[in-house]
Amino acid sequence: LIFLRHHIDDGLKYEYLTVENPLELWQNLNDRFEHLKAVVLPKALNDWSQLRFQDFKTVSEYNSTLFKIVSQLKMCGEVITKDMLLEKIYQTFHASNMLLQQQYRLHGFTKYRELIGSLLITEQNNELLLQNHESRPTSSAPLPEVNVTSSEFRGRGRRRGRGRGRGCGSGRNQ
Repeated sequence: LIFLRHHIDDGLKYEYLTVENPLELWQNLNDRFEHLKAVVLPKALNDWSQLRFQDFKTVSEYNSTLFKIVSQLKMCGEVITKDMLLEKIYQTFHASNMLLQQQYRLHGFTKYRELIGSLLITEQNNELLLQNHESRPTSSAPLPEVNVTSSEFRGRGRRRGRGRGRGCGSGRNQ
């Protein structure tokens, strides 16, 4: 009873303050909120049918939304299997990623968490590749550092006649 009263909404606390029996309190709350299943279920089923992996920017956003919908469906008595979770991802890949979808299918994931883990790793690697590409696009040589001496710059003074000696063999004892 103490636990129920501690975790109940303040508005409901005052309404059910006089109820002393925990079973009676539980039954009263159940009677009051039993109709929520009828309200939540159609929306959750619609959200499930509209959920597409391609609509999310990150795997984490998709995963969070998916489990919100799955918990609502489970609360309403619907059964969501691990195969349903896997198929939901496979069937909702973007059309341009059909090859990726086939590769993930061929990998033979049997657990949803394994597939999501693989997708998260792939997403992270793609982000790193994009960051590297943006910092220096393909075929662009890095700029030389200011204080670095290389063979190109060492020989330059001799070939162009700069510095002491004015070229090879033109010194005093040469």
